[in-house]
Amino acid sequence: MARSTLTQIAFKILGLLIIAASLVGGWLAMDYRHFITHPLPVGEQGHRHLIEPGTSVNRFARQLQQAGVLPHPHYLAWLARWEGKAQQIKAGEYDFSPGITPRELLDKVVSGAVVQHTLTVIEGWTFAQMLAQIQQHPVLVHTLGDQSPQQIMSALGYADQHPEGRFLADTYHFPRGTRDVDFLARAYKAMEAHLSEEWDNRDTSVPYKSAYEALIMASIIEKETALDQERAAIAGVFVRRLQVGMRLQTDPTVIYALGERFDGNLRRADLQYDSPYNTYRYAGLPPTPIALPGVDSLRAALHPASGDALYFVSRGDGSHQFSATLEQHNQAVRRYQLNSAATQ
Repeated sequence: MARSTLTQIAFKILGLLIIAASLVGGWLAMDYRHFITHPLPVGEQGHRHLIEPGTSVNRFARQLQQAGVLPHPHYLAWLARWEGKAQQIKAGEYDFSPGITPRELLDKVVSGAVVQHTLTVIEGWTFAQMLAQIQQHPVLVHTLGDQSPQQIMSALGYADQHPEGRFLADTYHFPRGTRDVDFLARAYKAMEAHLSEEWDNRDTSVPYKSAYEALIMASIIEKETALDQERAAIAGVFVRRLQVGMRLQTDPTVIYALGERFDGNLRRADLQYDSPYNTYRYAGLPPTPIALPGVDSLRAALHPASGDALYFVSRGDGSHQFSATLEQHNQAVRRYQLNSAATQ
């Protein structure tokens, strides 16, 4: 066969290879563009994925392929490298919703938009109640074990402080892997910030010697009523009692003093229980808060309502009857409590 013929055949083969490569390259380019702009096959329930620290983009893409939500793992790796994001993937827990595109997915894990879990600390909880909820939370990392309250405060850097009332009742959001001690530190700082702000803006006529005394009062208010409209009025009663030298005589402080002895029924004999928290026996504020107050109770403690009421009694529906004199108060007690008990 002549050399020229062989050359012609070689050029034809090369031409065919070039055409084939062009077709394959064009198809790959079209397929890649379709991939990065169209939704991934994520089910209606979405897909939750945990990226461990040190995970490469290739490993991440293969994991998504194995989970059935990424048909072309190499395309995602190409996209990450093309956009300079291959080394920017953040470890954490992510939710990928139906309709998400590969580019949106990549942007999410690069930005670190991890799943946020929640724990709501309820107004009126004691420190022990809050700690029990933290210890039971399935996402928080538990490092405190069975440490005592004072050991926990020491771990937070406040060894000289009593833990009661020092943490703000609120709803907290946090990612998986958050430590219990970090959660507590955040709640502590939140309370410090709110208490400082409220103290700086306080009614200057309040009789507290420090912000901590206001915190103690706020905890009592928190336990006395769940009605926002009554907090300032109850604060006013207690402030006036302090100002005229009356004992606070508030049941929640006795209940706190009784601790596990309290069976849900406060008896007359309990009011004689000897404890510095028993405000029926001892004048002034108890030595520490008795619960975790919310912001509304803090504000009420530092902005008590004016008036002449020195007494209040429950109406039995969650609200209270306020009275200026003992005679009026006794009448209210007979009306709302004694008569109610007699009809039960």
